Amino acid sequence: MNNWHLKQAIYHLTEGDVIAYPTEAVYGLGCDPFNEKAITRLLLLKQRSWKKGLILIAAHYDQLCPFLKPLSSQLEQKILSTWPGAVTWLLPAQTHISPYLRGTSNQIAVRVTAHPHAKALCQSWKGALVSTSANMSGRLAAKTAFDVRRTFSKHIKYIMPGQVGDRSRPSEIRDALTNRVLRH
Repeated sequence: MNNWHLKQAIYHLTEGDVIAYPTEAVYGLGCDPFNEKAITRLLLLKQRSWKKGLILIAAHYDQLCPFLKPLSSQLEQKILSTWPGAVTWLLPAQTHISPYLRGTSNQIAVRVTAHPHAKALCQSWKGALVSTSANMSGRLAAKTAFDVRRTFSKHIKYIMPGQVGDRSRPSEIRDALTNRVLRH
């Protein structure tokens, strides 16, 4: 990943903008998870209800800890055995976490990404990022920077170049407390 592209992405995240970047299967839209204006803008772009919640991605588990209630060592081991990778876990959220991130749930969806560009972005940002597929709700997710530009050209301040990973579908989502798979 070119350092210039990372600097551009970080600049726009710091400014409260929504950016796009490649992930394991599709392009993602992301923003600062502590900036409610940016989160609101992202939800409006996608035409997505806040009630559904959003996913956070990180380069490593420590970047997710500020959003999570402490986990038992057994639960932590189960989750860490799947990361980095394309498994998103619903975990108990800290009570102060915005409902724009967790929706109507008391859990939050989190993942340690295996995609090199998304990982480098989180490392440079020094924290977790909101990550949701780059599409309008109910439509196919963007697989290329061109697809993102075609759908969101006037609204996305920066699109990181790069290839999405080789997964055919977005990350699996599992509830860590019930072991239920919510998305395959």
